[in-house]
Amino acid sequence: MPWAKTLLAIVMALLAATTRVTAGDVVPGAYRTAEYVPLLKGKRVAVLANQTSMIGHTHLIDSLHSLGINITAILAAEHGFRGDKSAGEKISDSVDRRTGIRIISLYGNGSKDAIDRTLKSCDMVVIDIQDVGTRFYTYYITMLRLMNKCAAYGRMLMILDRPNPTGHYVDGPILDMKHKSGVGALPIPVVHGMTLGELAGMINGEGWLDGGRRCKINVIKCDGYTHGTPYTLPIPPSPNLKDMTAIYLYPSLCYFEGTPVSVGRGTDKPFKIFGHPQMKGDYTFTPHETAAAHNPPCEGRLCHGYDLSGTPDRELRAKKIDLTYIITAYRESGLGDKFFTPFFEKLIGVDYVRQMIKDGCDAAQISQMWQDDVRRFKDARRPYLLYAE
Repeated sequence: MPWAKTLLAIVMALLAATTRVTAGDVVPGAYRTAEYVPLLKGKRVAVLANQTSMIGHTHLIDSLHSLGINITAILAAEHGFRGDKSAGEKISDSVDRRTGIRIISLYGNGSKDAIDRTLKSCDMVVIDIQDVGTRFYTYYITMLRLMNKCAAYGRMLMILDRPNPTGHYVDGPILDMKHKSGVGALPIPVVHGMTLGELAGMINGEGWLDGGRRCKINVIKCDGYTHGTPYTLPIPPSPNLKDMTAIYLYPSLCYFEGTPVSVGRGTDKPFKIFGHPQMKGDYTFTPHETAAAHNPPCEGRLCHGYDLSGTPDRELRAKKIDLTYIITAYRESGLGDKFFTPFFEKLIGVDYVRQMIKDGCDAAQISQMWQDDVRRFKDARRPYLLYAE
């Protein structure tokens, strides 16, 4: 009906007008409704989204639903559709109270065959989720799983791209695939510097899908973004990455998850502090269980350590991975071989880092070991970049 098309055009114009201005004049792909809403009309659409999937003050799901897009399922990654689940917490299938659309968990206790039923009964999948650009942050792994499923069922995958807040650099060793896990699924460095849209293109191009298949993808690019563009996330991407300070420190502090040392889960400064009862730092804190941290390391114990929360973000943004923190903790704690758990290798991705720390090497010596990896990866990823370096 002509009037329906006119109404749709008016609504999309209003959305564009009221949500155009974003952080640093960068416009995420989801805001570019005129580019993708017409492609969704008349289609059965499954959407991977969470609390970051916003167009201004309106959630993507609510926007698409109000425009008459037939959303057959909402797909949820780690931390859940509303982003309020603790790290690693198992998530069950449910229903979105606002729209009545079923939510299929891709992380945890969701139905084993629900994703297959969803892919069989939809025409395409849309992804709109804010990543932070590290190999151990699991959203890209959920995208990889969806790419495999879409390739198997011949479905189009549309990615509403969002800026990468750590997209200005590449650092860390390439994953040795013998350490492949739920926190590392591709042969990429710890900090890969790519948006999800760019990474999806590389996954296709490098043959990383099962059986070398390719997934049909359509990336709705960001406007005004380059890899050198600072971008402040308007919404925390997960419960324990509450601000840009934590996000900038995350590539250097996450390795503590493979040790007994607390990285501040169960406090008001997660990923901005670190400590242990046997360390010597002059900053003290005691982790307690919270909604965002179930059974946090060192729960109920007084920890001595260091507070990095006052470090200016511009200073943190200028740094790359800094292993000084974990080296300090190893030396101060006196835990010896009990300092590292097997999870450490899953996070750092290679065998040599643990041994070099134990041998007394400093952070500069260790990071020098992976510089060839960084150079090789930057060369390999270049054809897949959608934004200027």
